[in-house]
Amino acid sequence: MNIKTLIPKDKFDFETVEKLKNYSFEEIEPIIPDLLKWLQDINWPISRPIAEFLIPFSEKISSEILKILKSEDQVWKYWILIIFGEIIKDKMVLHEIKRIAKDPTKDEIDEEVFEIAKEIINKNYV
Repeated sequence: MNIKTLIPKDKFDFETVEKLKNYSFEEIEPIIPDLLKWLQDINWPISRPIAEFLIPFSEKISSEILKILKSEDQVWKYWILIIFGEIIKDKMVLHEIKRIAKDPTKDEIDEEVFEIAKEIINKNYV
């Protein structure tokens, strides 16, 4: 089977998202970046089911999460922090969340990404 067939075709492709549950992390690992793209806007119908599917793998996908947090896509960062921020334990990701909270860029301030980062840091380090 071509694993690329497990990448949703559109924001209503619930059938493909449901099929993901039949595969191990190792099998779907090559398409993790493609799945994370569906979390760019949590308002897309399939975003929440994909997020729920990926949450148990948060530590295994931490390098991809870090790439997003270091990107220029503030809305995507916002949603990634909402979904994974309070559960991720990877030191590099936590370091980047701290950076966003303590030394945000203008765009991170404008899009309120730094506020979510501050909440995560405050909850994890109280």
